[in-house]
Amino acid sequence: MDNDKLVIGGHEFRSRFILGSGKYSLNLIEAAIKDAGAEIITLAVRRANTKEQENILDFIPKGVTLLPNTSGARDAKEAVRIARLARELGCGDFVKVEIMRDSKYLLPDNQETIRATEILAKEGFVVMPYMYPDLNAARDLVNAGAAAVMPLASPIGSNKGLATKEFIQILIDEIELPIIVDAGIGKPSQACEAMEMGAAAIMANTALATAGNLPMMASAFKDAIEAGRKAYLAGLGRVLTRGAAASDPLTGFLRD
Repeated sequence: MDNDKLVIGGHEFRSRFILGSGKYSLNLIEAAIKDAGAEIITLAVRRANTKEQENILDFIPKGVTLLPNTSGARDAKEAVRIARLARELGCGDFVKVEIMRDSKYLLPDNQETIRATEILAKEGFVVMPYMYPDLNAARDLVNAGAAAVMPLASPIGSNKGLATKEFIQILIDEIELPIIVDAGIGKPSQACEAMEMGAAAIMANTALATAGNLPMMASAFKDAIEAGRKAYLAGLGRVLTRGAAASDPLTGFLRD
């Protein structure tokens, strides 16, 4: 496991847990990152400093990679503008592209996401696009220069889990880039299941932010993600379609 690294755009990470910060608590964010063991944390550029006396950047430990996102963008043009602004602010070259025109369901606009990905990748960004799990769109993102693909598990903030499980599995099977399951994961067990499927990493936000004990939940997610990854690497046991199979061969019964 020591050599099992998550590689995104040529950068290596030990942790496969990406922590969202959209619903952050400034008093808990540092502890959550430590307990989660996360090495990447998202940053909504337009919400980086929403309080007069506090800034989320002051609570992120050194050595953690910032993943600015384009939350609030309604098209590719706006997403590109936000990404460029983030880089000018010193947030680095990583960017999570989020483009949503719909304010009710917050579903990503795959076509605009593809356009933004192509522009930003040509400008040297490490682009991690958030998308609705569709194989053709994922292939287009690969061709556009994405460094990873981030399909939603269920609607943002819903905590409903792997509602799009079958479609995510198709992406895992067919796309060579890291598939990072994003949005809707509500329980550590759901994160574990996604990792068992072969996902490269998990991003979670609401599940932690709305938990009774945020640091403890962060630790639970860390353990679940690591367990799921180990199970995937070990190779899951077969599943019978019908009947049963004894662990040891049945060569006789007591009455015999």
